Order: sequence, then C-alpha cells, then structure tokens
Amino acid sequence: MKSVNLFGIAGLVLGFATLAFAQAPAVELKVGDKAPNFKLQASDGKTYNLADFAGKKAVVVAWFPAAFTKGCTVECKNLAMNGDKIRQFDVAYFMASVDPIEKNTDFAKAQEADFPLLSDPGKEVATAYGVLNPRGTANRWTFYVGKDGRILAIDKTIKVDTSAEDMVAKLGELNVAKAKSN
Repeated sequence: MKSVNLFGIAGLVLGFATLAFAQAPAVELKVGDKAPNFKLQASDGKTYNLADFAGKKAVVVAWFPAAFTKGCTVECKNLAMNGDKIRQFDVAYFMASVDPIEKNTDFAKAQEADFPLLSDPGKEVATAYGVLNPRGTANRWTFYVGKDGRILAIDKTIKVDTSAEDMVAKLGELNVAKAKSN
C-alpha cells in the first residue's frame, strides 16, 4: 500500500515540476533577435500592435512590476515629466505591466502620463519577452526595438529616478532617428 502512495506522490511532484518549467521562457531574448509581436490594450483606450510600427519607427517598451508601487510611480512620473525629450526621437514608447487595463488606466491618469501604458493581464507577452518573474509580475526591463522589428538593446538595470534621461541617452547611443519637425 505504501509503495502505491509513494508513486502517486512522485507523479504529482513530477507533474507540478513539469508545469512550473512549462511556464518558463524557452529562450532568453538578446540583441539582434526579432522582438515578439504584441497586441495589447493601453491606458489611452487604444490597442497597440508591435507589427504596426514595422518600417515606420523604433519602439521602446519599459516593463514595470506593478502600478501604484513606489518605484513604478517614480519611473512613470519621470517619463511623463520628460516626455518632450523622448519625443525628440522618432520612437513610440510605452510602459507595460501585467496589471489589468483598468488599473493601468487609473495609474496613468494619477501620474499624468502623456504616453500609453500597456496591459498584459494574461501574461503571454511578458512571458514571450522573458520578463515574467516567479512573483507573477514583470521585471523592470526596457526593450529597444528597431524599425526592422529586431531588438537593439535590453536594459535590465533601470534607475527609476533617471529612467527618461537614461532612455534618451540610450536612443542617442543607438542612433535612433530624430523626429521630423512639423
């Protein structure tokens, strides 16, 4: 009787281990890789698809752990206060999290964000980008995607107090085109 229970427990443990590994990203994205496409709702009421920017402009996606937390609030405010500097480049930029759209919309309004916050509550895009951590939130990583859809840079050491300035410096370093004047 005991051996049957041990086999049952071993099978259960193996099943849980398989499930845990199935949720891990297959490969870690690196510079030069094709960026995973996304189609996500945003705080401005629109839905954004990475493929829509192909051949038109670079894209920056700044993943963040959770709306209304200290570091995320500082980062969002910094990006909002310095949006004019970022918009000097021909780039679409977003913050993204696995929070529901309602929470990100409220967060964007509270921080007076002048850029869209993307919501990935199903966590499929966060998983594809390799940012989903064991807590079920996104790591604070920023992806720079070229017009060709390839990853130009991945920043995993975000300083929330200077996130906008750092983004501007990275866009310049990557030789992202300047925005055309109207």
